[in-house]
Amino acid sequence: MFHIFRYQPLSLITQNSLSSMCFKMMLSRPVAFAQIWKSWFSSHSLLGKKNIILMGPPGAGKTTTGRIVGQKLDCPVIDIDDDVLETTWNMSVSEKLQDVGDKEFLEEEGKALLKFSASGSVISLSGSNPMHAAGMQHIKKNGIVVYLDVPTTVIMSRLKSKAMDRIVGLSPGISLKDILQFRKQFYKRWFDIRVLCGGDIAAEVVAEKVLDAVKRYQDSELETFISTRSSRSGRSTEEDSHKLYFSDVVTQGLALDGGLFVPERGLPKFTAEEWQGLIEATYIERAQVILERCIHPADIPASKLAEIIETAYGENFSCSKVAPVRHLAGNQFLLELFHGPTASFKDFALQLVPHLFAYCIPRSCNYLILVATSGDTGSAVLDGFSRLPDTDKQRIALVNFFPEDGVSPIQKSQMIGCQKENAWSVGVKSDFDFCQTAIKQIFTNSDFTGFLTVEYGTALAAANSINWARLLPQIVYHASAYLDLVHQGIISFGSPVDICIPTGNFGNMLAAFYAKMMGIPIRKCICASNENSVLTDFIRTGVYDLRGRKLISTFSPAVDILKSSNLERYLYLIANEDGQLVTQLFNQLENQGHFQLRKDLLGKLQQDLVAGWCSDEDCLAAIHSVYSTTGYILDTHTAVAKVVADRLQDRTCPIIISSTAHYSKFAPAILRALRIAEINQNPLSQLHLLSSYSALPPIHWGLLETLKKTGNGDHQVCAADMSVLMSHIETLIQNHFM
Repeated sequence: MFHIFRYQPLSLITQNSLSSMCFKMMLSRPVAFAQIWKSWFSSHSLLGKKNIILMGPPGAGKTTTGRIVGQKLDCPVIDIDDDVLETTWNMSVSEKLQDVGDKEFLEEEGKALLKFSASGSVISLSGSNPMHAAGMQHIKKNGIVVYLDVPTTVIMSRLKSKAMDRIVGLSPGISLKDILQFRKQFYKRWFDIRVLCGGDIAAEVVAEKVLDAVKRYQDSELETFISTRSSRSGRSTEEDSHKLYFSDVVTQGLALDGGLFVPERGLPKFTAEEWQGLIEATYIERAQVILERCIHPADIPASKLAEIIETAYGENFSCSKVAPVRHLAGNQFLLELFHGPTASFKDFALQLVPHLFAYCIPRSCNYLILVATSGDTGSAVLDGFSRLPDTDKQRIALVNFFPEDGVSPIQKSQMIGCQKENAWSVGVKSDFDFCQTAIKQIFTNSDFTGFLTVEYGTALAAANSINWARLLPQIVYHASAYLDLVHQGIISFGSPVDICIPTGNFGNMLAAFYAKMMGIPIRKCICASNENSVLTDFIRTGVYDLRGRKLISTFSPAVDILKSSNLERYLYLIANEDGQLVTQLFNQLENQGHFQLRKDLLGKLQQDLVAGWCSDEDCLAAIHSVYSTTGYILDTHTAVAKVVADRLQDRTCPIIISSTAHYSKFAPAILRALRIAEINQNPLSQLHLLSSYSALPPIHWGLLETLKKTGNGDHQVCAADMSVLMSHIETLIQNHFM
C-alpha cells in the first residue's frame, strides 16, 4: 500500500537472520559491525514503535525532509498524499479535490487518515490533514508531530513556481496568504515539536533539525537546572541523582543552598535564519517560539504553553503589539513595556508566570507565594495570580511584602486595590532590601518550611525575579524589540543595537544579556541607576560595597535597591560557572558588606556592560525636556535611562531604552516635572489632575479603575522582624487553606 523509500530497516529483518548476520560481521569486520550496530540502535531507540509525523503548510518541504530523515534512520517513509490518498482513491489529489470540492475533500481525507496505521516510520502529512480533528487524533496517538514552521512569505515564494490545484480552499476572492494564515491555528493545535525553517535553508539541514528536535523531545534529562552556588566538580552522587527540571525550579524558586537556579547546559541558541523567520511574526507568536525552546515539553507541552501565552497576552494588554517600539528622537527608541493591566514591565512576567506555576505544581499540596516588591511587582503579581481560575485559587495564595513608606502613593493604592480573596499586600516598616533578604532567609529556614508542610500541607514558593520563570518573558520582549526595528526597516538583521535599562535588581538587564546570548545582536547593555548607584559603581570598579551605604528614596522607587539579586546569575556566567567563587563572593557580601571581582572577571563584565547614574533633578529635567520637544511623557524610571543613554551612547548604532512603567503611576513627580500645579496627596486626585490636561497623553487605562476600587480598602502593616513575618505567614495560611 505504501511507497517505502530505502531498503527494509534492520528492525524488519527476522531475529534469526539478524543474529546470523551480526555474528558473521562481528568476526570479519568488528569496527564496521560496531558502527552499523550503533546506527541501528540509535534509530531504533529514537523511534521505537513511534512515528515521526511531519506537518506544515503546502510548500514546507515535508516530503523531501521526510525522505532524508527516513534515510538517516533507515526506516519506512510514507507520504500521505502519494502513498495513502492517491492509492486509496485511485486518482490524483488534485483530481479528487476538483471532483468533490473543499468540504467533501476534507471529510474523505480524514476518513482515509482514520483507516491508516503505521509504526516506526517517518510520515509526511498533507497540508490539509490537520484540519480534520478525528483523523489527527488518530494518527497522533502513535507519533510525535513535528511542525515545519516556514514563514508565510517564504511559502508564497516557493509556491509561485508550483501547481496550485492541490490546495484546499483556494478560490477566486480567497488569497493564498489568507489560507496559510487560517491554517496556522490547526498546525498550532496538533504539534509536539516546532522546527523553524528559514527561506534558503537546505532540506538536509531541516532534516538534521528534525532529528535534533525529536531527540530533545524524548530526553528531558538534557534540560536540568543547577544552583549558582553549586560546584560541578564537588557535587555528590546524591546531588547528581536528584535532578531538577523547569517545573521544579518554578515551584521551588530559590535553591536550598541560597543560590539561584540556572539551566545546567545554558540557554538555547537561535540561528540568524531562525530569528529572521520571526521578523513577520506577532508578539504572541515570537513568545511561543522562544519559550518552547526554553521550556521542555515534558514540563509544559507546546499546546498548553500556547494556551497559557494566549491567555497572558491575548486580552490583558491594551496595545495589539503588546510591547511596541516607538521612535523617540535621533537614534533613540523606546520599548514600551507598560500596556499591561498594572502599567509596568512586570506584567509581562506576571500575567504568564501564575499560569505556568499552576500547571507545574503537584495537585496534592497547597502553595503560598511570597513576594517582595520595591513597587511595580506588587500590583502586577497580585493582579496576575488573582486571574487564575477559581479551582487554582483554592490551592494557590499569595502574600506581597513591600516597604510601607518606600513606594509611590499610586503604587501603594494599586497594591491595596489589587488584593483579592487569594492575594494580599503587607506593608513592612523597612526598605525593599530587608523585604527581599527576609524572604530569602525564610526559604532557607528548613525548620519553618518543614513545619508549614507538615502542619498545614502548604509549601512556600517565590514569584520574585529570583524565580527563573520570571526572566523568560523578559527575554522575549528584548528579542522582539530588535526584530521590530528590523521589521520597520530601521536596521537590517545582524546590525548591532545598544540597550539601556533602568536597573535595580538586575533582572531586566540580565534578560537582555540572555537575549544576546541566544543570538540577538546586542552590542552593549547600559545599566542606568538612580542615586542608589551601587550597581553603577560596581560595573565601573568591580567593587560591590554596601558598607556605610543607606538607601535613598528617589522619584524612581522601583530601582531604589542596594542588593541586586540577579547579578548573581550574571557573575556565575562570566566566572565560567564557578559556583564556589559565587558562593564566596555573596557570603562575603552578606557577612562583610562588600566584595571585589578579580581583574579578569571585571574585564569580561566591562565588555558586556556599561553604567551611569542620574539624580532626581536630572530625572525631572529630562521629563520636562522630552515633553517640551516631542509631546511624549517619560515615567521617572525611563527618564533615568534616557539621561544615562544621552551620556553614554556613542551614536554609532540605535539604542533601545526600556520604558518600564507608565508615567501616570508617578503622578506627583510628573506634575512637578511639568510644572503644572500644586500637588494633592490623594492618588486619585493626582490622576484626575493629570487627565484634566488634554494636551497630555492619556493616563493608563487600568489605573483609574483600580484606584476607584481601592476606596476605603486597607492592608496590614508589620514590623521589620523575621519572627513577625513568619507569624504573619502562618496566620494567612490558617485563614486561607484551613
